Amino acid sequence: MKVTVVGAGNVGATTVKVLADSDLVREIVLTDIVEGIPQGKALDIAQSISAYGKDTRIIGTNGYEETAGSDIVVITAGFPRKPGMTRDDLLNKNAEVVGGVVKQIAHFSPKCIIICVTNPLDVMAYLAFKVSGFPRERVIGMAGVLDTSRFKLFLAEELGVSASDIQAMVLGGHGDTMVPLIDHTTVDGVSVRKLIDKERLEKIVQRARDGGGEIVNYLKTGSAFYAPATSVLLMIEAIVKDKHMVLPVAALCQGEYGIKDTYVGVPAHLGRGGLEKIVETELSAEELAALKKSAAAVREQIDVLKL
Repeated sequence: MKVTVVGAGNVGATTVKVLADSDLVREIVLTDIVEGIPQGKALDIAQSISAYGKDTRIIGTNGYEETAGSDIVVITAGFPRKPGMTRDDLLNKNAEVVGGVVKQIAHFSPKCIIICVTNPLDVMAYLAFKVSGFPRERVIGMAGVLDTSRFKLFLAEELGVSASDIQAMVLGGHGDTMVPLIDHTTVDGVSVRKLIDKERLEKIVQRARDGGGEIVNYLKTGSAFYAPATSVLLMIEAIVKDKHMVLPVAALCQGEYGIKDTYVGVPAHLGRGGLEKIVETELSAEELAALKKSAAAVREQIDVLKL
């Protein structure tokens, strides 16, 4: 398969690197408007994988002609979040960027699956869906995989266990209204509520919600990129290998969970065609209310763009 990554910043370049290391695809194209940057980074990554005998073709370009016929396109292009800036502040700036990118993608790769990473993610995914004219199965967003990985890390650190022992999922919009499913979170089958007291658990949940902002505050001039890139890789692997794997992704709800015409994080099967189906997990009344509230917050942002 052929994968294009749009945007050669930290997230985009790291996505190309981890994807090249995985040996999942035959060709990767990295495109960016800044001359020399995608070419230089692509060459550097190609040289890095040749050191251990991998032959994935990696191309850097400033246009879209070389992206033609891509099976998957990952959109990371846009303005990064800076200290004090919320994801909402990025809305209008990145809407213009993503809208232009999607028009090019739809023209050169009309059968591709789009994975949107640019923030505010849920709104940008909806924008990509509208501009591309693709079915919802082929436009999804990376959010829940990342949010879940952060939540699992903080729980693992708190309990002194391996993250692999933790079963958890975070739904909702990618931001302050994300919804960790506490009632579904277990450690080796034991409810997390039995292992961590309520007050401490609430602090861990809040840290997961603030996970991206915490990194932004440390870096000062950028945002997270290693974990987002790895999260994208997991989604691409599920698609390329046709794993029918359940992952939390930003998807267009059309009545699921009582949510309509809105992108929000939900559990979904991913396979060769992209989004195979949204899984309607049984939620508590509190969790369902939180998910609907999160979706409503995303819908407010969508309405601002008047799509």
